[in-house]
Amino acid sequence: MSGELTAWAYPIAESLLAEPLPRRWAHCLGVAERARMLAPILGEDAELIEAAAVLHDIGYSPKLAKTGFHPLDGARFLRAVPYANERVIRLVAHHSCAWMEAEARGLERELDTEFPREPSELNDAICYCDMSTTPDGTPTNPVDRINEICDRYGDESLIGRFIRRAEPEILDATTRVLSRLADTKRATSQPI
Repeated sequence: MSGELTAWAYPIAESLLAEPLPRRWAHCLGVAERARMLAPILGEDAELIEAAAVLHDIGYSPKLAKTGFHPLDGARFLRAVPYANERVIRLVAHHSCAWMEAEARGLERELDTEFPREPSELNDAICYCDMSTTPDGTPTNPVDRINEICDRYGDESLIGRFIRRAEPEILDATTRVLSRLADTKRATSQPI
């Protein structure tokens, strides 16, 4: 944690998740750790992604769950929090292909009307961080993460169907993020 945005975000996420949902809190901490690893490709948006990463699942909090769609519930809560950053809120609302789940729930109009999307490279970053972190907060790969989600919820559940539908986009986002990281590493390791 280095700046104002993360100093604001971590206590909010902890207060909503640590006690009632410790595993979800561990996941959010792991996602935020992944976000810090993307700093070389995020530049001035690095702290923005870390703040969104630690907050991305607050909509699961029993205090916030209203619609049953955690990205929307979390973003709506954050909108009312003092000093909230609009870009963080939008990233929470749209993390990990949330628009596809919103369609399945009949909430796509609400999601898109209330929370415009951030640029694709930022959506890719938050998706990569989330989908490469286990529920316990340890690193994984997106294929194993998608399979774990389907095992947990069931392939025929709304979540199982959504995550399978989102799988190609999740894998494409991962490829784009890892390619940017590799390009940055090559560019910074070349002799001048």
